[in-house]
Amino acid sequence: MDNYIFSVTALNNYIKELMDSDPGLAAVTVRGEISNYKAYPSGHHYFSLKDESGALKCVMFKGNAIHLRFRPQNGMRVVAMGRVSVFPRDGAYQLYVTAMMPDGVGDLHMAFEQLKEKLQGEGLFAQEHKKPLPVYPEKIALITSPVGAAVRDMIRILGARWPMAEVCVLPVRVQGAEAAGEIARAIAYANACQVADLLIVGRGGGSMEDLWCFNEEIVARAIYASELPVISAVGHEPDVTISDLVADVRAATPSNAAELAVADQNDVYAWVQELSQRLGQQMARELRRERERLDCLQNSRALQDPMWLIEERRMWLDRSREQMGAALRHCVAQERTRFAAAAGKLDALSPLKVLGRGYAIPKRGETVITSVKSLKAKDEFVLQLRDGAVDCQVKG
Repeated sequence: MDNYIFSVTALNNYIKELMDSDPGLAAVTVRGEISNYKAYPSGHHYFSLKDESGALKCVMFKGNAIHLRFRPQNGMRVVAMGRVSVFPRDGAYQLYVTAMMPDGVGDLHMAFEQLKEKLQGEGLFAQEHKKPLPVYPEKIALITSPVGAAVRDMIRILGARWPMAEVCVLPVRVQGAEAAGEIARAIAYANACQVADLLIVGRGGGSMEDLWCFNEEIVARAIYASELPVISAVGHEPDVTISDLVADVRAATPSNAAELAVADQNDVYAWVQELSQRLGQQMARELRRERERLDCLQNSRALQDPMWLIEERRMWLDRSREQMGAALRHCVAQERTRFAAAAGKLDALSPLKVLGRGYAIPKRGETVITSVKSLKAKDEFVLQLRDGAVDCQVKG
């Protein structure tokens, strides 16, 4: 071995065999902070784990990466499990990661928070996108497991509260790797075929792992895209899933979802009875009021003596005629008095009065001669007297 000369590739492969045969490097767990993280289109994830004084190259192949429930990010502290080996082409050793979880926080919790933050940023939880539930749905679709206590409780409560509604079950798996896809497809089918007026999506209680399909992004987006109103009914009161946040209404339990979906027939019956009673009372009041009005009309003088109203109108007409005649006569008398006064004043100012006292008016045509300067010898003019006119000529 002392005189053996290795090629680079041979030496790298030799070191790789040594490391691969070391059981202590076959399954190691490393805690560190992610840096230089990058996910390639191939599905492989490349990054480094570092601490205060060192760094370790890591790779996580697609087959292992698809099982991650959270999105790795630079600066995130994680615990990675895998094996240490050499990549012969580069002569560098690295950690081949098979599993990884956030340090100090469960991977499911981290995945929940990351998806919640992402969908909230896109507006999937916004109140303005929530649709109102139908008051009296005619058909309700339950997207849940066809077996188990949850579906039986919902059917029992719906039947007791509002038996007029038709209930159908769209059976899906509510646990396991295939559950999320089945739930999303069932929601899309219910909308495409309009199988109901209202959808209830959910299942009974369980661990966070059992309920995880209702935290999957594919289910959240299917609920958001639903044109039919959706009630999310997952687990028990403390359980909150992404589906609860996206749905139009969140129910604490599947039984509570059935109570929210329909009205209680007993409450509706009592309400109808109350309305009927109030309507009867109002009708009685109206009838009593109209009966009193009818009695008043029946006792009125106009109905007992129809000619009375006509005679009364005739009396009113005669009185009006007299009042109008008196007013007219008074008006004529006033105008006559005013006319006589005006005529007297006009007569007192008349030129004929002057002529009657011996005066005469010289005129040339219609023009009154007021000065001798306007005349000359041999001019002709007319002298108007009280009882006639005299033709005159100026002699001098």
